[in-house]
Amino acid sequence: MSGENEKLARRWFQQVWNEKRASVIDEMFDEQGKSHGFPEAESVLRGPAEFKTVHAQFCGAFPDLHITIDEVVSEGDRIALRWRTEATHSGDHLGFPATGRKASMIGSSFLTIRDGRIVEGWNQMDMQGFFQKLRQ
Repeated sequence: MSGENEKLARRWFQQVWNEKRASVIDEMFDEQGKSHGFPEAESVLRGPAEFKTVHAQFCGAFPDLHITIDEVVSEGDRIALRWRTEATHSGDHLGFPATGRKASMIGSSFLTIRDGRIVEGWNQMDMQGFFQKLRQ
């Protein structure tokens, strides 16, 4: 089963973030799912609707956002991913004007998958440092 779960995790990053397909969030993120640590360290997004709101803000602010998965470890219903992202801040969707600057960030995500859906995700990244790069 961990092979299928790894495929789902990779598909999540590809389709949700790289292809900006909000419609697949409903398919892959459980109705009762929780996403911790995004966009702020203390944030908890509950369910697809809350996740899609933040997704729209980030995709609007960074239309060229691309996430590359550098490593995946999979065991049963748990998946750990180490990733990096690059993006150009070309939209005003985050509450401050677009800067046109490029920025990158590394991070990790730890997912729990049940019945083909993400039920919980823990995300670690330096979002404050990412935003600082944009404002310099």
